[in-house]
Amino acid sequence: MAQPPHDTPPVATSPHHPVHRAAVSVAAVLTACSALLLTLVAIRWRPLMSVDGDVAGTTHRWAVDDRGLTHAFRILTDWVWDPLTMRLVCAAAVVWLVWRRSAWWTALWLAVVCALAALFQQLLKAAVDRPRPVWPNPVDSAHYSAFPSGHAMTATVVCGLLLWLLHHLGAGRALWRTALVASVVSVAGVGLTRVWLGVHWLSDVIGGWLLGALVVALAVVAYEWGRGRAAAHPDRRTLRH
Repeated sequence: MAQPPHDTPPVATSPHHPVHRAAVSVAAVLTACSALLLTLVAIRWRPLMSVDGDVAGTTHRWAVDDRGLTHAFRILTDWVWDPLTMRLVCAAAVVWLVWRRSAWWTALWLAVVCALAALFQQLLKAAVDRPRPVWPNPVDSAHYSAFPSGHAMTATVVCGLLLWLLHHLGAGRALWRTALVASVVSVAGVGLTRVWLGVHWLSDVIGGWLLGALVVALAVVAYEWGRGRAAAHPDRRTLRH
């Protein structure tokens, strides 16, 4: 992997830079989509509740009938794609960035974004207070309120941030493609397992994906804005090394 000598590249990213504009545009779209879905869930919009119920009923029947696949999904959701596992992966990336010594600012940014995402997720769960699906013959259980799915949101945040970080550091094509495939499988897979195991409604998972992507987009906007500020004030660049 090609690594730049400093955490902040010499080329400044201004508010008019294509990368910054793209991140802002994506964040705006994700904000609108997230707000719409949150509103529909909060008011219990009947068509959405109907779709959630139909999907949940169907997947729960499959889960009860196919115990082998259900057991495999429980292992994946509890150990591989669990939020704690994902945050440990993020923590490992933070440690690696600190070890590089020239990436203190990026390490701090990554740690703060992951911490704020976890806090935001729990606050939103408490505010919406949506009940989880209830079954007479459950195949799994979960804590806290349903919306948004913490598993889906955490996987999206961590995978999204790490993919952006690889791009930022100039990862090779093979590593980038491998990371992209692993991220897509993880984010999609964790959403599937949560619905299959009957602990989340479909809209919980979609909400987790949207909100996780929104956190990543806002984090990139903040990072690029910080780079632009540092370039505009060269005497402060040492704070980023």
